[in-house]
Amino acid sequence: MPWISDGGGGGSWKPSGPWGQKPSSPQQPDFEDLLRRGQERIKSWMPGSGGGFTGGRGILALALIGIGVWLLSGFYTVAPSEVGLNKIFGRYTGKTGPGLNYNLPFPIGEVEKLPVTTRSTINVGFTYRPDMRTSVDLPEESLMLTGDENIADVKFVVIWQIDPVRPEDYAFNIANQKETVKAVAESAMREVIGRSQIQRILTAERKVIEPAVQELMQRILNQYKAGVLVLQVQLQSVDPPEQVIAAFRDVTAAQQDQNRMRNEAEAYANRVVPEARGKAAATIQEAEGYRLQTVAEATGQAARFDKIYDEYKKAPGVTRERMYLETMERVFGGMDKVIVDQDGDRSGVVPYLPLSALTGKATEGAHK
Repeated sequence: MPWISDGGGGGSWKPSGPWGQKPSSPQQPDFEDLLRRGQERIKSWMPGSGGGFTGGRGILALALIGIGVWLLSGFYTVAPSEVGLNKIFGRYTGKTGPGLNYNLPFPIGEVEKLPVTTRSTINVGFTYRPDMRTSVDLPEESLMLTGDENIADVKFVVIWQIDPVRPEDYAFNIANQKETVKAVAESAMREVIGRSQIQRILTAERKVIEPAVQELMQRILNQYKAGVLVLQVQLQSVDPPEQVIAAFRDVTAAQQDQNRMRNEAEAYANRVVPEARGKAAATIQEAEGYRLQTVAEATGQAARFDKIYDEYKKAPGVTRERMYLETMERVFGGMDKVIVDQDGDRSGVVPYLPLSALTGKATEGAHK
């Protein structure tokens, strides 16, 4: 800063303004002086400056500032789809939810963030090329042995996610989590396929296999404490091996024809059997009616005979006569007849044989 003399010959120096004028009152702060003082104080804090105790305090201040910055670096944020896992010296201490959280920074503390709402897929039996347009078969994964000792080519997809309730199990209990889930999926599918027959796998049991594999996978992963939720198992294709697929198609067609013929036979049986049963029931009812009628008639005749016998015992002659007359009435009631009294006078009656009438009847019978 410039200085000027206020009088002659070695007078005292007084401060003035930058253009040789005296500073006005009140006096303004001297920024250059303040800057110089600050530089000197910083130098006194630095080691080797000869400041003694003042240098030690500087090191302590720098250390405190560094510790403060290090502690502040422990703040972190967790996204809504994530869960944070806090670790101290590599040991799990707790989990944090979405938002701003704190844990001791590295190297003492560490935070691992897991996407617990993200759904992942695993393909078993096939994989996609890098262009994601074409797939490549993996027969070492897809070929499986069935319960009836046939081979089935099974390709399927597993949809899973990290369990949001136990994400620490996923992070710390198993290594190579995706490979573990895929191995469990393949093992569960082989077990279910090994209990089934090839024809049922190819036709009716496809919708039964999916939930069975999902349930078995979840049970195995729970035993591992893997922290994984199996959301769905989707069968992409279930076919016989390529070498014998034509023969299996012929067998399938033959089975369809067998089922069709069986259905037709069952329909015919359902139509004929009721008709036969109806006819049998009608015949039984007719026989039952005839039986009841015959028994009733026989019972009536027996009762009538008993009554006649009772009357016969009372007057045998009269009863015989009456029975004889009733019999003759039934026999000759519908016939042409001439009655001749043999005990009376027969002078006016000439017996003759009507040959012409008999001859005519015999001739008509011959012509017939």
